[in-house]
Amino acid sequence: MISTDIAVIGAGPVGLFAIFEAGLLKMRCHLIDYLPQVGGQLSEIYPKKPIYDIPGYPSVLAQELIDNLMEQAKPFHPTFTLGERIEGLEKRGEADFVLTTNMGTIIEAKVVVIAGGLGCFEPRKPAVENLENFENGKGVNYMILDPEKYRDQKMVIAGGGDSALDWTIYLAEVCSELTLVHRSESFRGAPDSVSKVMALAESGKINLVLNSNLHAVHGGDKLEKVEIVQNRTMEKSLVEADHLIPLFGLSPKLGPIEDWNLNISKSAIEVNTDDYSTNIPGIYAIGDINTYTNKLKLILCGFHEAALMSHSAYSYMNPGVKYTMKYTTVNGVSEF
Repeated sequence: MISTDIAVIGAGPVGLFAIFEAGLLKMRCHLIDYLPQVGGQLSEIYPKKPIYDIPGYPSVLAQELIDNLMEQAKPFHPTFTLGERIEGLEKRGEADFVLTTNMGTIIEAKVVVIAGGLGCFEPRKPAVENLENFENGKGVNYMILDPEKYRDQKMVIAGGGDSALDWTIYLAEVCSELTLVHRSESFRGAPDSVSKVMALAESGKINLVLNSNLHAVHGGDKLEKVEIVQNRTMEKSLVEADHLIPLFGLSPKLGPIEDWNLNISKSAIEVNTDDYSTNIPGIYAIGDINTYTNKLKLILCGFHEAALMSHSAYSYMNPGVKYTMKYTTVNGVSEF
């Protein structure tokens, strides 16, 4: 049996930052994640994707951010259960929880923090006939793990969100030919990214195909061409492609969390924005897994939520006690 102050479900960037914030308040964290390594979506889906909205980093690769968060948390000696999923959660008494994984691991905690991103997730696939015939290394992928795989290759990206825009900007310098297909003339991504993509199109570095959808895929043993249909004229065209990356987001599934009597709205956990607590005292939800008015699904916002959650968790565990952080310096190094 594992005993800890805070059990954090989810070892993505927000869960990792929670270790640091809790550590400043002298609380121990144990993280549980169904993936076999820390990092969540950043490590599993796009480890080499550049991220542009982390303070102090004009650009940082997703895996680099995870590595830095792990280094930041290291002084607080977190422990981990990886490759296992929390199946059961039971509250015992006023302030104790018992969590059980699918492998039978038991974790006792005074506070539970759900930082599971989108929960269990899978990519949303476009309705394109025979698309699955070119999966599994034959040209169609739904995530980019190693951009160098696409160097000097012909690429088609489909989508209009941040991931599609960011990867288009990055891979424009990697691929020999890159086409971005989007169903509309407006994008859902950051305006700055949209401007950069438009500039790439105007300079001829990428092909931008708007008001269009994927229609079909063609090839032999591997993908050779992507067929695109224009939404207004229904005119079809073929684009030579070694790779097709549809980036239409992820379909979230909460899994066992749905059975924990939490208030849930549209596959997300409702929280109190004072401290990101749930309707069950002692259980908090931070990051993309939660929902509230004006919610922004940004890593930066998750970091803010982790900070407020940690102070609330300390008060929950120590009623009536006000904690004051003390800083000391040993050989020029600040310690907490």
